[in-house]
Amino acid sequence: MKNLLEFRKIAIFLLGLFLMTGCEENLNEANINPYAIDPANANPNLLLPTVLASSAQSYVDLGFNDLAGAVQHTQKNGWYSSHNHYDWGPRDWSGWFDILRTNELMYKRGQELNNNFFVGVGLTMKSFAFGNITDLWGDAPYTDALKGDQGGEQFQQPTFDSQEIIYDGIIRDLQQASEILATATNEGVTTGNDLYFGGDVNKWHRFANSLLLRYYMRISAKKPEVAKAGIEAIYSSGIYIQSPSDDATLDYTGGSNDIWISRHIRLNPDGFQRWQACQTFVDQLSETMDPRLTVWFDSVRVQWVADPALDADFETFIRADGEPIGALTYTFDEFEEQHANVKFTRHFNPNRVTRNTDLYVGLPPGIDVPESYNGNPAPGQGTQNQHVSQLAPIYATAGAPGDILKARIISSAEVSFILAEAAHKGWGVGNAADHYNKGIENSLSTWGKADTYTSFISNPEVAFNNTLEQIITQKWVASWTTGSEAFADYRRTGLPTLEAGPRAASPAVALRFRYGNDEYNNNTDNISTAITRLEVTPFSGNFGSDSPWSKPWLIQGTGKPW
Repeated sequence: MKNLLEFRKIAIFLLGLFLMTGCEENLNEANINPYAIDPANANPNLLLPTVLASSAQSYVDLGFNDLAGAVQHTQKNGWYSSHNHYDWGPRDWSGWFDILRTNELMYKRGQELNNNFFVGVGLTMKSFAFGNITDLWGDAPYTDALKGDQGGEQFQQPTFDSQEIIYDGIIRDLQQASEILATATNEGVTTGNDLYFGGDVNKWHRFANSLLLRYYMRISAKKPEVAKAGIEAIYSSGIYIQSPSDDATLDYTGGSNDIWISRHIRLNPDGFQRWQACQTFVDQLSETMDPRLTVWFDSVRVQWVADPALDADFETFIRADGEPIGALTYTFDEFEEQHANVKFTRHFNPNRVTRNTDLYVGLPPGIDVPESYNGNPAPGQGTQNQHVSQLAPIYATAGAPGDILKARIISSAEVSFILAEAAHKGWGVGNAADHYNKGIENSLSTWGKADTYTSFISNPEVAFNNTLEQIITQKWVASWTTGSEAFADYRRTGLPTLEAGPRAASPAVALRFRYGNDEYNNNTDNISTAITRLEVTPFSGNFGSDSPWSKPWLIQGTGKPW
């Protein structure tokens, strides 16, 4: 009996093993997609649009969202704690690494096909993506990244390289890209898939060198001799972006997948209305009579008028061209469509309450209840504040390819200001004033205000005074919608002077993103080592080393921005 029971157990075990093996084989067959493209045969032309579109959209998303709040271009009146107060939780970088994996495949296929266009472009876009990662987080997987398909714990849980190693690698890759693109052709390239330059190799060469200028200047406080030699060499070559027509941009098409402010007007009008001008930015533009103010922001819909004789704190109705009307608020559509060319005002008694009477009014940074600011009669999350400036009307409409609504990756204006700063340092790149003036001219041209250059540059507040503060301030202005670059400049220079608002999570502007939960959960040992290399500051608070106010290598020991 005992032998029979043992036999049955063995039989059942063998039967189960057979069934499991059969099921596994069937499942493996079922999991094979007969329509999938073998990576070994992937056409790099089909990978290129994904890399370029995703990179540009991710960059502009940073530029008008939280980093626009950090550098005080904008504030929000709804869902604002992250934007206005630097309330930054752990943030994953998976989107950037998705881009990098696709780009790596495109780069390798370029090598296999002996197509230097895709090799040079692949190195350029790899540098751009890793540049954003290390700019925003600090140390990160780099040397061992993008090797997960090779197996092994080393590549599944990659080591975090120091920020210094990453910047050195970015510069090395861009130097190689520049050399390759100098002699590459667009043979074998589907030019329509090159969303930036339409297959123009010369423009890609200028783009790679312009990114080199960006990252040389980024490390200039830590490695000044490297930065000086690199910037002087590129300037001498003359191969860098010098005209707005050569800017690295992605057209906004109005599609629902575009990461851009304007899509909110179709998908969620309340969401669009959350973006308001920041008073810090409005003050700069107003005080210098900057013509870009009216391009980027709308005037207040109802302007306050001081009336000391008023027997109340303020009127509970609106005036249209001075005449009272039976309304306190209007909807967005009514303002736009039914009351064109009408001057709307409300009176208040300045002896009783305080109001901002300007035609362009921003939200002060980091205030307590931004949705109620300046006497908004209908406060609420994301509702219209008729007494604060919203984004200009151009952002409330679907753009067309070729208009000024673009995702800008690097521009001739930025490059000119980099060279102005280099010249101000005494490096051999020409005259600082010439580059400064050219930066302003290029930015004005970009935003459709080229005809105002002569009068604007003659303004005593704008005319070059040979100070770093003026160069960085005008670069900050020109970086509208590319807030990540202004954020990088602020951290390494402390300019322009930005003060955190009263409700900020710490009494200083934040410096970096916190590492994401995915790294904490799946790469514990390596992230722990990386965190020890961050410098805790008096503002790091209860976050520990991995704080938005801790300093990565780039600004350690520089005394910047504070």
